[in-house]
Amino acid sequence: MIAHSDGLPIEPAAILPFLAAVTLIELTPGPNMGYLAALSASEGRAAGFKAVLGVTAGLGLYMLAAVVGVAEFVLAAPIAFAALRWAGVLFLFYLAWEAWRGARETSPGHTGGFDHRPFWRGLAANLLNPKAAVFYVTLLPSFIAPDHAAFWLQALILGGVHLLVSFAIHSAIVVGAARAGALIESPEVSIRFRRAMAVAIGLMAAWLAWQTR
Repeated sequence: MIAHSDGLPIEPAAILPFLAAVTLIELTPGPNMGYLAALSASEGRAAGFKAVLGVTAGLGLYMLAAVVGVAEFVLAAPIAFAALRWAGVLFLFYLAWEAWRGARETSPGHTGGFDHRPFWRGLAANLLNPKAAVFYVTLLPSFIAPDHAAFWLQALILGGVHLLVSFAIHSAIVVGAARAGALIESPEVSIRFRRAMAVAIGLMAAWLAWQTR
C-alpha cells in the first residue's frame, strides 16, 4: 500500500486519539506498574530503570510479533493463550514472594551496579502479560488507515510512540517510588512498606488472572 496523497505514512487525525488511548492504558494500574514501584522502593532507581528497559524491550518484541502475525496466532489459540496467561500469573506471584522475602533488606540499591536481574525480570513480566499482546492485536489496528502506508510501517510508527509513552510513565513511577522508599528512615516502617508492595504485586497477579479469564 502506497502512502496517502498527503505524504504522511499515518493518518494525522489518529495521532492525538492514539496518544490519549495509550496514555490511559499505561496510567491504569497493572502488573508492570506494581512491579516497578515495589522494585524501585526497595532497590532504588538504578534497579528500577533496568526493569523499565526490560519492560520496554518486552513491549517492543510484542510489537514486532504483532507485525508478523505471531501475537495474533497466540491470542487465537486457546491453549497458547492459557499457557501465556498462567505463566504470567505465576511469575508475578513469584515476584511477590521474592519481594516479601527481601523486605528485611533496608538499604536501597543493595544488589550492586552490575546486577542485571531487574532487566530480565522486567522483560519476562511483560512478555508473560497477555494484555500486552491484546493491545497490539486489537487496539493498535484500529488506528491504522488502509489508505496510508503499509500496515507494518504504520504499526511500527504507532508502536514506537507507545514505547515512548510507556517509557516516560514507567520512568516517572520509578523516580517517585525510589524517592518514597528513600524517605523512610525507620527500618521497621521500611519493612512494612516493602511487604505492602509485595502484597500489591500478589494482588496484581490475582487481578491479571481475573481480567484475562
